[in-house]
Amino acid sequence: MSAQQSGHQGHSTMKVTLHVWRQKDARDPGRMVGYPNVECSPDMSFLEMLDVLNERLMEKGEEPIAFDSDCREGICGACSLTVNGIPHGPRKGTTVCQLHMRSFEDGAELFIEPWRAKAFPVLRDLVVDRSAFDRIIEAGGFVSVRAGGCPDGNAIPVPKEEADQAMDAAACIGCGACVAACPNAAAMLFVGAKISHLRHLPQGQAEQKRRAQAMVDQMDSEGFGNCSNYLECEAVCPKEISVKVIAEMNRDYLSASLTREEQKNDGGGAG
Repeated sequence: MSAQQSGHQGHSTMKVTLHVWRQKDARDPGRMVGYPNVECSPDMSFLEMLDVLNERLMEKGEEPIAFDSDCREGICGACSLTVNGIPHGPRKGTTVCQLHMRSFEDGAELFIEPWRAKAFPVLRDLVVDRSAFDRIIEAGGFVSVRAGGCPDGNAIPVPKEEADQAMDAAACIGCGACVAACPNAAAMLFVGAKISHLRHLPQGQAEQKRRAQAMVDQMDSEGFGNCSNYLECEAVCPKEISVKVIAEMNRDYLSASLTREEQKNDGGGAG
């Protein structure tokens, strides 16, 4: 048990001071608003604590804090908060909906902000528009060739190492923490994970090069930055996806670019 957690033994409540980014809409400049002495239980999740605060705000006739959430089980990726400058907060491999208040000291001062990236414009308070991720998936994050119905578990032999790598990449929940942590607001961990998930499976290999080309091109057009190997993305990823997926994405993209260039030259020579 950590020193922070042990400090709450025997205490049913704790108080924290919150500084929350409030922004009425996409055009509003926004500002930090302080909420002192917010009382909560150490066993509450971070989002439950915000729910309690919102109930108190509404009781006073004030606007509640807007934030995204859905499953609250670390599966959907909807929760998207930066706590004291760290996407999803201080606990490694944890989404903010799974972050409990016992992770903080009684009396802690917490700064809560939305993801910060040009490609993730703030819509209201802590809610950002992450539809850029959807458009990247639409560009190629799927299998379009006929792969038949759902096969039996052992119908298509897949080496265990390949299956493990596909499953590791498939763990990506598309939350966007990698973008929020990156100084360049790069989405390469997300895109790399989606490409690697399919490249290690037989059904996804037919379109491997085309997929990488289309998804990376769409990523660039959305305004995300490039990777500078700071590795912040890996450090804050709630599913602890390795940056090796970025290397695989780069190899596929380079291979696709060379193939396209060869086809272009061959076409020119035939003319």
